[in-house]
Amino acid sequence: MDARLPAHLEVSGLLRMAEADGGFAAVLAKGERDAGTILVLTMEKGRNRVLYERMPQLDGSRKFVPVKEHDMDNVEEFDEYLARRKRQDGDLWIVEVDIANPERFIAALNP
Repeated sequence: MDARLPAHLEVSGLLRMAEADGGFAAVLAKGERDAGTILVLTMEKGRNRVLYERMPQLDGSRKFVPVKEHDMDNVEEFDEYLARRKRQDGDLWIVEVDIANPERFIAALNP
C-alpha cells in the first residue's frame, strides 16, 4: 500500500500551513486529485521566487528541492518554465506561497 497522501489533501495542508504562519497561498494549477505532482512556488513579499519540487533522495525519502530560481534579468524565462511544465504534465499542481522565511517553510515540509 502506498503511504503517500492524496495530492489534494497535501495541497490543502500546504495552504493551511502558509496561512497559519501568516502568509498567503494559492493554487495556480490544479492537477490530478490523488497522484498529481506538486510544485511549490515560494516568495517573500512578491520577490525572490523559487520553485520547489519533491524529488526522490538516495536514502529513499522524497524532499522538496529547488528546481528553478527567478532571474530578475530574465523575468519571462521563469513564467515560460512554469507554462512548459503545465503543458508537459496535465496532473501537475502548482501552489504559490508568499511567506516570511520561505526556506523555513520548505524545511518544515521535508521530513
